[in-house]
Amino acid sequence: MSDEELRRYSRHILLKEIGKEGQERLSEGRVLLIGCGGLGTPVAMYLAAAGAGTIGLMDGDVVDESNLQRQVIHFTGDVGKPKVTSAAEKLRAINPNCRIIEIPEFLSADSASSSLLSDYDFVIDGTDRYHTKYLINDICVKNKKPFSHGGVLRYSGNAFTYLPGHACYRCIFGDEPSQNDIPTSSQVGILGTVAGMIGIIQATETIKYLTKTGELLTDALLTIDAMTWETHRISVSPSPSCRLCQSLS
Repeated sequence: MSDEELRRYSRHILLKEIGKEGQERLSEGRVLLIGCGGLGTPVAMYLAAAGAGTIGLMDGDVVDESNLQRQVIHFTGDVGKPKVTSAAEKLRAINPNCRIIEIPEFLSADSASSSLLSDYDFVIDGTDRYHTKYLINDICVKNKKPFSHGGVLRYSGNAFTYLPGHACYRCIFGDEPSQNDIPTSSQVGILGTVAGMIGIIQATETIKYLTKTGELLTDALLTIDAMTWETHRISVSPSPSCRLCQSLS
């Protein structure tokens, strides 16, 4: 590392569990962030500040005024701008050492391929649509790619980290529900800071994975209720009724 990098990341390097070796692993890490919204933006900002080597930003949306209440990487002047462009500008300003890749499209069944994932070490689900969350889970499980899940609605949120061979999204939440069965934040609202809290948890899990530090939220679901501050870590395990996991075993 250069002298500038040693100064920039000195507080990480002082942590004996990370040290210079862990910071170098982080600087070599390649992360794909799917969704540059309420969850994805704090993840991206903290990963850039921490010195993640490559951050891929995937989102086909543009910045809307209703996003500004919680998607803190986007400013008022960014309204109408592609989210990946807005986010990339801020990340490059935070840390020019990071390589930022802009992918201005939504994840779809066509784009969700092993070739997309092959360039990255870790995937972050920063989306707010259940169909996309199941799509991320399925393509990551099939390709044995670790990922971080985050979900928020109203005043609560949850997170877990998938590693190959462990409990996946379908193991925990079951098969995909009908779109009409699950409300969205545009219908029932969301406290903006909750998205920030869960996003920071996802960023922390990503850093821990890349630096090989600590215990991940694997086979565990962390839930937070901001109204009561009740926090639970729920143990989970691969489900024998998960058709996806069973088909790969």
